[in-house]
Amino acid sequence: QCPWGAPNTTSISCSLADVMSEQLAKELQLEEENAAFPEVVAVAEGPFITGENIDTSSDLMLAQMLQMEFDREYDAQLRREEKKINGDSKVSISFENYRKVHPYDSDSSEDEVDWQDTRHDPYRADKPTTTPRKGFIGKGKDITTKHDEVVCGRKNTARMENFAPEFQVGDGIGMDLKLSNQVFNALKQHAYSEERRSARLHEKKEHSTAEKAVDPKTRLLLYKMVNAGMLETITGCISTGKESVVFHAYGGKSATEDKVIPPECAIKVFKTTLNEFKNRDKYIKDDYRFKDRFSKLNPRKIIRMWAEKEMHNLTRMQNAGIPCPQVVILKKHVLVMSFIGQDQVPAPKLKDVTLSSEDMKKAYYQILNMMQQLYKECNLVHADLSEYNMLWHDGKVWLIDVSQSVEPTHPHGLEFLFRDCRNVSQFFQKAGVAEALNERELFNAVSGFKITADNEVDFQAEIEALEKMNEDHVQNHGKKLAMFSGDGDPPIYDE
Repeated sequence: QCPWGAPNTTSISCSLADVMSEQLAKELQLEEENAAFPEVVAVAEGPFITGENIDTSSDLMLAQMLQMEFDREYDAQLRREEKKINGDSKVSISFENYRKVHPYDSDSSEDEVDWQDTRHDPYRADKPTTTPRKGFIGKGKDITTKHDEVVCGRKNTARMENFAPEFQVGDGIGMDLKLSNQVFNALKQHAYSEERRSARLHEKKEHSTAEKAVDPKTRLLLYKMVNAGMLETITGCISTGKESVVFHAYGGKSATEDKVIPPECAIKVFKTTLNEFKNRDKYIKDDYRFKDRFSKLNPRKIIRMWAEKEMHNLTRMQNAGIPCPQVVILKKHVLVMSFIGQDQVPAPKLKDVTLSSEDMKKAYYQILNMMQQLYKECNLVHADLSEYNMLWHDGKVWLIDVSQSVEPTHPHGLEFLFRDCRNVSQFFQKAGVAEALNERELFNAVSGFKITADNEVDFQAEIEALEKMNEDHVQNHGKKLAMFSGDGDPPIYDE
């Protein structure tokens, strides 16, 4: 027999009435269902639905019957809860995810809709209809342009989705809102303003050190010092100023044997915001040690240079034997020094301490010698010397706050020295020290110059002439003078 031959089929004859019979159609459909789902249909037509002719000898069948009945009662209770909660509200909730759905459950609600299974999401705003390129829709009286009030209002409502997430615009779904251009532009401007404002607040919170000078980065530096064992504990704040905040801490153990950490330390944290002392750029930008590294564009780097400058100045003073804090370590804008005081009590400033006439006279001569040492041996000018930056401890004066100190060859170095002399002279003259020199005599005694001017105006004019001469030397020879040359060494005043 040929395999490609047509099979012999026997045709079954039937009448047109049999073809159109509904009973025949139901029988055919039932046969197809029995062939596709024999067990499900048998179960649905069997004891689970009718409850008749149940074979109670099978425990499995009894358990399935009980579970089925329990699930139906549970689903019915959920539907009653839905109707009770939703009522006539346009917004309804559904417990569809919690129902016990079975493939043979014929009592399941067909009118309930699971929104997760639908393609249409009612919580997503409909996109506005776009205007064609020609700019209008319709003809004659029904023409609608892109400037139509209704069209623009719906477009403005849809554009509100582009606002920042933190800017709440409400839920206008299904309300057909039409925002006018004026209202939309006002909301848009307000949204941008709020976004910039929140950014500024975040920036200030993260990077500013205006309050207690402890921002997250500074706190991390202090934690690392404590964890490394360099500091035992940080007790609290000692003083606050325009440029820094000073904390007290107990010293720990050093990683190297050659470096000894004092039992009590002072942590000077320089504020990383320049808002309070922007005018102090002149102390560092003209200092040849930092001139090439100075940049106004990065405030944090300027503050690190400021801390580094104080560290170098304190090291010079310590090598010269001038009473001052001892440098322990410098980490970015955090400078750790020895503590001038005892048992967490800082030494008082010279303006706050009450001294006898002998002690005040002793303090004056000590300061005079320190100014001469600072100028000759350290090649420095304090530039902010006053009774506020001098401490009285163990019967002698200690100099602090030398971050702004410059060398005498600075373009304004001699002016700063004359200002220091004025502050020192006025303070001790008011304190009753008869031996206190005036500012011009003190300037000559410290610097070694012999400027013989009868008044202060001429005296300052000669100081400016000396600074101009030094500046001309720099421009002509490309280097600074090692030291201003006076007529001789300054006289040493001793008690």
